[in-house]
Amino acid sequence: MVMMRKKINFSCYAALAVIAKLLLITNLLSAQSVIEPVIAGDFADPSIIRANNQYYAVGTSSEWAPHYPIYTSKDLLNWKQTGYVFEKAPAWTSGSFWAPEYDYHDKTYFIYYTARRKKNNVSCIGVATSKYPDRGFIDQGIIIDYGKEAIDAFVYLDGNTRYITFKAYGLDKRPIEILAFKLSKNGLKVEGEPFSLLKDDQKIGLEGQSILKKEGYYYLFYSAGNCCGAQCDYNVRVARSKSFAGPYELYAANPLLMENEYWKCSGHGTFVKAADGKDYYLYHAYNKKTNVFSGRQGMLAQMNWPAKNAWPVLKEQSGPSLNRDLKLNFTSPQIDKNWQWDFRNSTPGILQKNGQLHLSGIINKDNLSGIALTVRPISTTFEAITTVTNTNNALKGLVYYGDAGSAIGIGIAGNEIEFWKVENKTRTVLAKVKIPTTVPVEFKMKTADDLSLLVFFRKPNEEWQNVPVKEKITVNFLPQWDRSPRIGLHFNGSVSQDADFSTFELKY
Repeated sequence: MVMMRKKINFSCYAALAVIAKLLLITNLLSAQSVIEPVIAGDFADPSIIRANNQYYAVGTSSEWAPHYPIYTSKDLLNWKQTGYVFEKAPAWTSGSFWAPEYDYHDKTYFIYYTARRKKNNVSCIGVATSKYPDRGFIDQGIIIDYGKEAIDAFVYLDGNTRYITFKAYGLDKRPIEILAFKLSKNGLKVEGEPFSLLKDDQKIGLEGQSILKKEGYYYLFYSAGNCCGAQCDYNVRVARSKSFAGPYELYAANPLLMENEYWKCSGHGTFVKAADGKDYYLYHAYNKKTNVFSGRQGMLAQMNWPAKNAWPVLKEQSGPSLNRDLKLNFTSPQIDKNWQWDFRNSTPGILQKNGQLHLSGIINKDNLSGIALTVRPISTTFEAITTVTNTNNALKGLVYYGDAGSAIGIGIAGNEIEFWKVENKTRTVLAKVKIPTTVPVEFKMKTADDLSLLVFFRKPNEEWQNVPVKEKITVNFLPQWDRSPRIGLHFNGSVSQDADFSTFELKY
């Protein structure tokens, strides 16, 4: 009987151990099923190239400067921002810096990009060149000026001939088309007349194209639907042809990438052949939880071909789950690559010296929000903290910034804490608190899942004090159509004044 009792107990423990192991495996598989971005935060319309045994990616910057952020990676999963294409906007441009596209030949890197032309606000395609993939780009001016709009360049080498493709007729009362020009040998001008590759006869949208050739077929991948904003329905589709010029047959089982449990509005990507010989697609999508507040983030999919002459399959890949909290110090004279600003509405002056960041600059006359020196968020929920170290009558502190007409912040001017917002181009002071004029003073902004915002201040090493308001404050008014709001440092004063900061931290 004793022997039997021991056997029964052992069997129970063994069964419990098996159950525990199965639960652990289930939990691990469940955790692994979450798809993480490879480039977190707003990084739309990415283009990718492999060079020098690593990968380079460049993406849309829209109305933020510097223009077109560049990232590098050795494995396609872990990326680091290293610079921008343009520190200063090319002379012919006014804004809307969209859809950059890499190309390389004759020991030269090319980036074909979309921007609005200053003289008439029409979107054209320009080109910049460099001997390096991540720095030193020099603008070469407009290469495609076509009708009311030319956007989304993609370059394809067919034999010895290069073609540049683009989206046309998006602002006309006619079907959108993907058109192509032959490129000159130096890549700096187009030749002949454009010809049509694919027409949007179904009127579902057609843009963000990328082309691969496989077993005698040209595969034209494109994005359909509404690209941007909370109501987007973007997805990735494909068509193929035996000739580069078409006609292209649409895949009956489109789309290849669409909404899933975690992500929506997948689209506008390009391919790279990896070191393992496989093709990967870098594209963008909105996180369904954080949506427009974290923008269109950089995603990765692997290209698979099920059988000969079969249509392709794109399998989503997950990036690593990383702690993406940000803590910046100002000990170096070099400005951190994370910082961007709204170049249309202010010209900031930034200086780092002796562990301080000094922020000042020129604020446009109709800009009610002031200068915002910001970083790209990856979530709707965060805590942002900074320390202001100087006293003057300019407003200095933290800001959550959509654009000059949509912003909210907390700061100090003189000896008064001010909680303010600009909404519908109207500035409102939400609360004021007088304090002793001694500095430094710390500020904190804290958001919640319901998009509510709380703001705090304190003297260093003291308890945080909440700035009381009469009603719940939300930030749902901040996002713009094509870009997420940004978080950062704030200055609103005359050019002879400045704001001095000793810390900036962003925690999720």
